[in-house]
Amino acid sequence: MKLSEFDYILPKELIAQHPVEEREKCRLLVHDRKNSSFSDKIFSDIVGYLNEGDTLVLNNTKVIPARLFGKRATGGKVELFILEKKWPISEALVRPSVRIRDGEEITLESGDSVEVLGRGEVGRFVKFERPIEDILRDAGHMPLPPYISRSDEPSDKSTYQTVYSSKEGATASPTAGLHFTEALLEAIKRKGVNIAYVTLHTSYGTFAPVKADDISEHKMHKEYFELPSAAIETVLKTKKSGGKVIAVGTTSARVLEYCSLQITGPGYCAGKDISGYTDLFIFPGYEFKIVDHLITNFHLPKTTLLLLVSALAGQEGLFKAYRHAIESRYRFFSYGDAMLIL
Repeated sequence: MKLSEFDYILPKELIAQHPVEEREKCRLLVHDRKNSSFSDKIFSDIVGYLNEGDTLVLNNTKVIPARLFGKRATGGKVELFILEKKWPISEALVRPSVRIRDGEEITLESGDSVEVLGRGEVGRFVKFERPIEDILRDAGHMPLPPYISRSDEPSDKSTYQTVYSSKEGATASPTAGLHFTEALLEAIKRKGVNIAYVTLHTSYGTFAPVKADDISEHKMHKEYFELPSAAIETVLKTKKSGGKVIAVGTTSARVLEYCSLQITGPGYCAGKDISGYTDLFIFPGYEFKIVDHLITNFHLPKTTLLLLVSALAGQEGLFKAYRHAIESRYRFFSYGDAMLIL
């Protein structure tokens, strides 16, 4: 398949710049694959599409304030985008990178000095003088994606996190989960729906551009994940009883599918957690083994996220849904509206 087949034109005004005031009041486009139908709903209506015995799988990663701003000795402005929180040496995207030499020191807004070292797999290695947790707390900015054309605001520290985020490490929000409130999750539980948590620290790899026109040649960057034994047992019980597994976001889906052979094979040891790094790239032609339905946002054209959703919804059905969303003036991307694929 060619990458050019996964392109579409989006009016700029449909790119959401702020979240809706009430998380659960965003719009929800329901795409029923069996009937090739679309329904326009509100996100809180999601409860009506979940049944007793189903399992909702959420990614509990927590976004770190990964953007740091500083100056060179010459006075030039510099931005560091932390790719993975490590200390004393971490990997970061350094902008503008071409002008900064190895060994050069950057002074951050907090007054901390950071030394720029050699090149890493994606960015540059940088060395911090004090714990990175303290620096991010004192000077870090929320890593809003570049299509949000504004500076981060104090409110983004909460609105760009899911209400169930608990494990720090992500540099991008698992945005499909932003629409849930604690009250909505309680309503889902009362209906007899199981809730399971996984962790995938969303990073640059998820959003790295696909450069190869032949999509099969694209290589995903690795991202750290955790799949607890409690989640495994809940998912397996659901599949055995005929219930449905609903992944909230492409990140949850990737964790489940990456571990699918391990947890369904004869070698699985009950009670054992699974963790590691996944570089699973899901694109059309992939057969889902665990995920039955997906809750997701609307994604940028020609991205790995759009390709994953196409693999589940079908390329033709997905693009029909996107055309409907554009014509109906849905809000797109991280702070935008949601879609349920049945």
